[in-house]
Amino acid sequence: MLFLSLSLPSISQIKYNTTTVRSGEGIMSLLRRNGLDPAKDMDAFIEINKKQLGSNNELRIGKTYYLPTSLKAKSYAIFGKENEWVEIKDETLKGATYYLISGHGGPDPGAIPTIEGKSVPEDEYCYDITLRLARNLIQHGALVYMITRDINDGIRDDRYLAIDHDELCYPNNKIPRNQLLRLRQRTNAVNKLYLVNRRKFQRIVIIHMDSRSKKENLDVYFYYDGSSKSGKKLSTILLNKLKEKYHEHQPNRGYDGTVSTRNLYVLHNTYPTATFMELGNMNHQQNQKRFMISDNRQALANWLLEGLIQDYKDDNSN
Repeated sequence: MLFLSLSLPSISQIKYNTTTVRSGEGIMSLLRRNGLDPAKDMDAFIEINKKQLGSNNELRIGKTYYLPTSLKAKSYAIFGKENEWVEIKDETLKGATYYLISGHGGPDPGAIPTIEGKSVPEDEYCYDITLRLARNLIQHGALVYMITRDINDGIRDDRYLAIDHDELCYPNNKIPRNQLLRLRQRTNAVNKLYLVNRRKFQRIVIIHMDSRSKKENLDVYFYYDGSSKSGKKLSTILLNKLKEKYHEHQPNRGYDGTVSTRNLYVLHNTYPTATFMELGNMNHQQNQKRFMISDNRQALANWLLEGLIQDYKDDNSN
């Protein structure tokens, strides 16, 4: 832990990252927003910014402040400027590797229902939830590959996410228009990485949304390849975790998600254990709250993280 008496490098001796104060922010919330731990980094922040702070260490709106360096925070530009600094909280998932594939992308935005007079593209919402899950996994020590990538979207809290077509396939390949070529491209990207990380624990998580009649209310449901016992186990763990969370937060709601087999190209042809999830029916009014409200997108990512941690612990206990 850092104390005020600890001698810190001067501003001229080290290049600190900076941040600008938002309305209503205090030091604690500013530090958290930038991936730092107030309990550990508060004293260092005050020390290097003492000339910029008010008499009681108040922040001044619009002012730029230095951020203390932290060995437990890393920068990932893919999450966007507001979320790029990721605090490494623990090593719960150390040794685990995840390949995250958000549905569609590039020339294929997936389903595009019209909600409140605006177009809502499936791929943008799947990508945002996938990014949030990636950030969660990294915070607990996992190695994460975003197979579908967009270098300039970042995590977004907007209700309506703007559509674009500049998503790439890992590492930096243009996504083809032809569906089979797209699926092969993603499969090849994962399988090449699998061989590099062969001795590690590896999982694929594929995130899509369904598009059905407006009357069909769907809970999150999962597919796995019929030949994969570990895929069935992974999918079942995630399903049960969501069921547990809904029961905790909405006790009378119930949960009707399912786990079943489906012969999908990426599930069948990739090497690591995989699960394919559908997050709900984009055309159903109640389901729309699940992905259009940013707090709900984050809740989904948080709950999926808990399920993936359980899957990892179960595997290591065998």
